[in-house]
Amino acid sequence: MFEFFNIELIDVIDITMVAVLIYQTYKLMRGTAALNIFTGILVFYFIWLIVRALKMELVSALLGQVIEVGVIALIVLFQQEIRRFLLKLGTSYMDSRNRLRFVSMILGTKNDKASLILLDEVTNACSRMSENRTGALIVLAKSSSLEFVIETGDRIDALINRRLIENIFFKNTPLHDGAIVIGKDKIIAARCTLPISENPHIPPSYGMRHRAAVGISEATDSNVIVVSEENGEISFVSNGVIRKMNSINELRLAIESSYSNSPPVSK
Repeated sequence: MFEFFNIELIDVIDITMVAVLIYQTYKLMRGTAALNIFTGILVFYFIWLIVRALKMELVSALLGQVIEVGVIALIVLFQQEIRRFLLKLGTSYMDSRNRLRFVSMILGTKNDKASLILLDEVTNACSRMSENRTGALIVLAKSSSLEFVIETGDRIDALINRRLIENIFFKNTPLHDGAIVIGKDKIIAARCTLPISENPHIPPSYGMRHRAAVGISEATDSNVIVVSEENGEISFVSNGVIRKMNSINELRLAIESSYSNSPPVSK
């Protein structure tokens, strides 16, 4: 009587993998226009099923032709989301040394806490740039590989220095346009291009710097510091969330908190 309940281990694994895939797809599209498009496609598919059940041959044939090319249409419609998903998947399994993370685990390497050099030099530079209203975009690398970002800019490999950071972002200098990537107590690259977030819930008061900061924090585990050129406001971006920093001490605590994996600093 209950033979159809005969579930084996492989069935549990199969169901779990499908559930994880659906959940990750939802997380990827949540808050974007892609979710509305995906909902529209589901509605279209259910209409086709209803038409087939009612044996409306002509309409069913027309809708069926559209369904047959559905895979190609999905790739075209969701090319940005697919690219972001693959990018996030890749960076999730690569560390900052471009090694698979399980290799790093075997070798016993782990994330270092934010160093005093990083905290002092970066926060002091941000304080000066905030006072002078110098726009800045600083990516703080953690465990994810950022080679795909570094290769878009100019590699520097210089020691972290507040005057160097200020000079890079000084208006009309060759390297000021773009982001700098900081990792392992050095400025790795400057003039880097970051992926722009398509999240429609980002307040319109934030410009392209903030959207770029949200974009890279969505694709990787990196944190980003943004200094506004318009009002000198400093923001700290982590996991796609923008937080306004009311003081340099708050910025310092936010950086320390992000590296030590402690709870986020409250506003």
